[in-house]
Amino acid sequence: MTNTATTTEKLISPRVQSVAIVTAGFGQNVVLTTVTTFILLYLIQYAHISTAGIAVVTAIITAAKVIDAVSDPLVGSIIDRTRTRWGKLRPFILFSAAPVAILTSLLFAVPNTSEPLKLVFFGVCYLLWGIAYSACDVPFWGLIGSAFGDRTTRTRVVSNVRAFGAIALGLATLGMPFFALALSFSGETTARGWSLAVLIASVAGMGLYLLAFFFVREKKIAEEHARLTFRQLFGTLFRNTPLLMVLFGSILGFGRFIVQAGGAVFVVIAYGNEGYFILIGAAIIAGLVLASFTTPLLLRRATGKSLVVWSSGVGAALYLGMYLAGFQNLIAVIVFIFLTGLTLGVFLVVQATMIADSVDDVEARTGVRNDGISFATLTFVSKIMTAVAVLVFGLFIVFAGYHDGVRITPEMQQTVWLSITVVPAISCLLSAIPFLFYRLGGRRLSSNAL
Repeated sequence: MTNTATTTEKLISPRVQSVAIVTAGFGQNVVLTTVTTFILLYLIQYAHISTAGIAVVTAIITAAKVIDAVSDPLVGSIIDRTRTRWGKLRPFILFSAAPVAILTSLLFAVPNTSEPLKLVFFGVCYLLWGIAYSACDVPFWGLIGSAFGDRTTRTRVVSNVRAFGAIALGLATLGMPFFALALSFSGETTARGWSLAVLIASVAGMGLYLLAFFFVREKKIAEEHARLTFRQLFGTLFRNTPLLMVLFGSILGFGRFIVQAGGAVFVVIAYGNEGYFILIGAAIIAGLVLASFTTPLLLRRATGKSLVVWSSGVGAALYLGMYLAGFQNLIAVIVFIFLTGLTLGVFLVVQATMIADSVDDVEARTGVRNDGISFATLTFVSKIMTAVAVLVFGLFIVFAGYHDGVRITPEMQQTVWLSITVVPAISCLLSAIPFLFYRLGGRRLSSNAL
């Protein structure tokens, strides 16, 4: 059976594997974008959660994200200790797709009952969704690092995954409201319309995600590494200083995700029309796509560390410029959002390549390759960044006193405007500091010393 699998693996060309992993990432991002971008909008506008309820929702999302993120290294270590005929990463991809699709659909199918029961239903589903999504996201990024060993090829694959992930983000962001409206079968969008739209998108997205299982092959693990202990795996992780610098710098950069987390709600408050989010979403997505495709070219002329530091400083300046321009100037807002999308795109591509490089570096120094637990930090920081972004934005919403049907005041608008401009600016500046200490290379260590 092992020989058959090996023969099959040799028949899959690197190009086919590259296309498969990019397409899988596209499908996965449709699902992720739907949840992160529209969950607050759905709960406020269509599940009719009150201001007090939104405070509870914010606490639920934050707590679930933190629990989920903390569990990512555990998921990664379990992956690194897994040995099957499919490898250690691909089985998790195969068996996580269906749970993610089901739980995503349930998040947008809150029953029409009392608010406490709505919150309990949402809380349970969201916690389970986070666990299921960890089981699909950690092995996905680990598979990229394992399947594409050449640094140049891997950087190109990562940039394509990020670029098409941004395109998926764009299609979901711009298309889901219209899809939900069409499936409402009435003149206005309904909760049932959202439920049907998310169900279809989730099944389709995770179906594409399964291409990573069928058409991508991971690096063979040497037999002597088959019985690594949790102590060895976590010891390697905490000795990987470059990886830890990426971790700390990314978490401090949570503000980069606030526009995505709260943009749909912001446009309702600022402009009275959620349809305006199409313009905001299109601007940031255009920036993400352009930056994702061009970042590999930039990496030929500059180091990843310098690009991250540079993009953080420029991003901070752009967010402050957007604040000074004011939300009333919609054209200026769209231009600034596009430019911040460029800096975010650079950051996301370089972040993933820096983690992949640190995995290669620690393998060279220690003889231990731990794709699972190392790439778990990528999903870890993404979830922590999203959780903190949702928490901060949610706190601003509660402080502003916004809920469905409330009279919008200038003070309310200005409070929310601060949350998506000044807060990200400060966050970007803080984010650059740990990346200044990112350095590869060092003394080779014995794996027995871990």
